Amino acid sequence: MFRLAFILACVYLIWRFAWQLPVNQRIKAAVAVALIVFSQYHLLLQWAYGSMFSPEMPRWIVVLASGAFCWVVILLLFTLLLDALALLGHVANVKKGLRLTQTNRAWLLTLVSLSLTSYGVHQAIQVPAVKTVELVLPGLDKHYDGMRIVQLSDLHISRLFDRDWAAAVVDKTNALKPELILVSGDLIDGTVLNRTEDIAPLQALSAPLGVYASLGNHEYYFDAKDWVARFEQLGVRVLANESVVIGENRFNLAAVTDESAAQFAGAEPDVATAVGAINSALPILLLKHQPRDAALSAELGVGIQLSGHTHGGMILGVDYFLGLFNQGFMSGAYQVDEMTLYVSNGTALWPGFPIRLGVGAEITEITLRSSPEPQ
Repeated sequence: MFRLAFILACVYLIWRFAWQLPVNQRIKAAVAVALIVFSQYHLLLQWAYGSMFSPEMPRWIVVLASGAFCWVVILLLFTLLLDALALLGHVANVKKGLRLTQTNRAWLLTLVSLSLTSYGVHQAIQVPAVKTVELVLPGLDKHYDGMRIVQLSDLHISRLFDRDWAAAVVDKTNALKPELILVSGDLIDGTVLNRTEDIAPLQALSAPLGVYASLGNHEYYFDAKDWVARFEQLGVRVLANESVVIGENRFNLAAVTDESAAQFAGAEPDVATAVGAINSALPILLLKHQPRDAALSAELGVGIQLSGHTHGGMILGVDYFLGLFNQGFMSGAYQVDEMTLYVSNGTALWPGFPIRLGVGAEITEITLRSSPEPQ
């Protein structure tokens, strides 16, 4: 379905963009061929590397190739927008003088799509800024009010987000001097063999109360068991449908597997099991990669759920549409009954679509509060 959609999109773009360019037929044909090739980027990765999630190419090629796919998407969005506006103008009988000529339309689409794609890809591959938030954890002892946690999510360490990028994220995280570091899934894209060097900087993550992670769907694409073992070697403890007590009875930290686990003979996410053996006198903070089914977490007594997976929607405006596939949860804090759900925009994103327009990546510095008012 994904590939068919882009084939149809390609036909539309050739008709409404390539053939409308004020250039000769050879250039129009070349643009048409480029649209076909760029739109099938993920299929080409599948053929070349056996997975569309791990482009094992030099970083600069990944930037250009994935950027070309992003250009097709941006071009498609703006072509649809202009055509929709033209249709509305026709229905409303707008004067011809207010309409774009074919030549102006073609140049406008070219300029806007290339400019936004270049800017968006550049923004996506930077080391993200720190975002500070305060979240109330009901039942937290007042003595621990103000405790600081750093949440990383969707690191997607790969040829695009490589060792140097990972090292910069680790340095920026450690500089915040958090008491606890939590990673809410999708740490990698690639096999343990291919990512050994790129993932190495995670060993330097440091917090007095430890570094913990939950699994995301991308870990399962590349043998989650192997990755759990590797993360543990790097000092990142993975919790899978289980919980631990943080510090000297500060709170329960629980984490679950990902919804994709069942496709790979893994255990499905089970919040009930994860919180089944907790210290009932302490509040619960849950790591769950995907924000869906947050109401169940709230029902089971979770005070805060930290999630990711959505990348914040990546493009302002499109994020609302993508939220429909995540039960309306896309970015930031949500109140779900008595529980706060926080959905990170992600520290990075999937290298198959690396673009951010109006939706920034984040290293999330969380201050825990025992009540809405600081103590």
